[in-house]
Amino acid sequence: MIKLIEKYPILSLLLFVIVMLGFTIDAIPVTIMEARNFISAREMLTDNNWILTTMNGEARYQKPPLPTWFTAAFGYVFGIKSVLALRWPALLFLASIGISTYLLSKKLDLTKSHSLINGFIALTSFYVIGIIVEAPWDIYTHGLMLMAIYQLFLMFQNEKTSILRSLLFVLFLAGSVLSKGPVSLYVLFLPFIIAYSIAFKFKGGILHFLKLLSLLIFGLVIGSWWYLHVRVADPETFAAIAERETSNWSSYNVRPFYYYWSFFIQSGLWTVPAFISLLYPYLKTRVSNLKAYRFSFFWTIFAVILLSVIPEKKSRYLMPVLIPLAINIGFYMEYLIREFKNLKDKKETIPVYFQFGLIGCIAIAFWIIGFSFGPFLTGVVLARFLISSIVLVVLGFFIFKHLKAKNIKVVFYLVIAFMLSIGLFALPLAKIQGQAGYKPLSELSGDNIALYSLDGISPEGIYNYGDKILNIKTDDGIIIPKEKEFRLLTSKTKPEDIIELSKFYNIEFIDTYDLNFSKSAYKSRLVNKLYKLSLK
Repeated sequence: MIKLIEKYPILSLLLFVIVMLGFTIDAIPVTIMEARNFISAREMLTDNNWILTTMNGEARYQKPPLPTWFTAAFGYVFGIKSVLALRWPALLFLASIGISTYLLSKKLDLTKSHSLINGFIALTSFYVIGIIVEAPWDIYTHGLMLMAIYQLFLMFQNEKTSILRSLLFVLFLAGSVLSKGPVSLYVLFLPFIIAYSIAFKFKGGILHFLKLLSLLIFGLVIGSWWYLHVRVADPETFAAIAERETSNWSSYNVRPFYYYWSFFIQSGLWTVPAFISLLYPYLKTRVSNLKAYRFSFFWTIFAVILLSVIPEKKSRYLMPVLIPLAINIGFYMEYLIREFKNLKDKKETIPVYFQFGLIGCIAIAFWIIGFSFGPFLTGVVLARFLISSIVLVVLGFFIFKHLKAKNIKVVFYLVIAFMLSIGLFALPLAKIQGQAGYKPLSELSGDNIALYSLDGISPEGIYNYGDKILNIKTDDGIIIPKEKEFRLLTSKTKPEDIIELSKFYNIEFIDTYDLNFSKSAYKSRLVNKLYKLSLK
């Protein structure tokens, strides 16, 4: 099986993502950032707001439109209500990161097997997967930037700016900017340039670099057209949003400089290898390609440094760092595959046994979580749980078997199979817990009674409802709807607002709508109370 996977590396990486998440990722509840993207995509289709993007009927210029265009296209073909369909574009860009990592690794003169390992590490790093639902714009901007970097790397190495490479570089760079502005340019592209200059040195004449600089500027200009258009078409709104977004960089979620120093933890199940791969004095004498290792090491370190300089810090901002880190981890994994059978020093062997032994234990002990599901384990759910448990127990057994035999390459691919099995079999179990109290707003769609909100509804609620929910409360007071009878949703009911409305309407409480799937991740903003109001 491993030989077959290595024979078709690009297809293997693509199929891995599709099989792991392509049919089950809709089990994860829609997040607030996703909901904003989905609502804007829906309003592109219903209101034709493709350029001046909106959310719930109001201007939404905080993020560029390219990711939303992809989402809208899939929504048009497969249905805007299908969460699975709306997440597929992000999944394809996830696969692109694994494939680009593989291709770039090959150009670093690494073997086909080693390069494929790098690709799989990138695809299975925790926040590379998590960013799909937590901040969907990021997977697009960094995926496209990595494609641009690959083209630039080829032009650096060949000392030529061919027409095809130049066009692809400009196209991918512009797409990255049109996905989330200059973010990826700063945190992925700039540290790449610094690392390349240290590890490989720049080659070529002044004319060559003037061509590359012109291509960079050209890509930035093309990627910036939307910002210029919106600034001209709706200057006041754009200026207000831009000022608010800019101020967040220095006043919102401000963290100390060292906040990102534990960044390797975000690689998830690769945490231990990630840490060891960053021990440069230890690994530099053990890697198969020192120059390439130095390149990935400095790319990772300078990305973290540049992120640390910015006052605003969030864990998800570390996602692009995991791309060069995956290449860095790959050097350690390649060393283990090559030399682990010969290692005698416990300082080198114990971390390996701990790393993969822990994953094996988790696989074997997966069935224990069945006790937390309680009465939900019946019928199809029980069958899915049993299949998940059996598959993971078998994988855990073979992980320990091959770990004992020191077959690290087989162990590595068993861990990849572990991740695939979690996504394919176990992930749908995530939305079982707490479903007894779940009551979606989508139940309210389809009738003829107007629906408004009193104090704003969460983006998740608006997407779940399937249409706009206009807010009747403004800074100037409460707007009285034209309908004599309507429904009203509240999320943070204030007695004084209800009293104000009771002067004009008979108010009847109808029900409570709760989008929370799990009590352990309970969010009060996902709970709304529904009232029916009729004129006195």
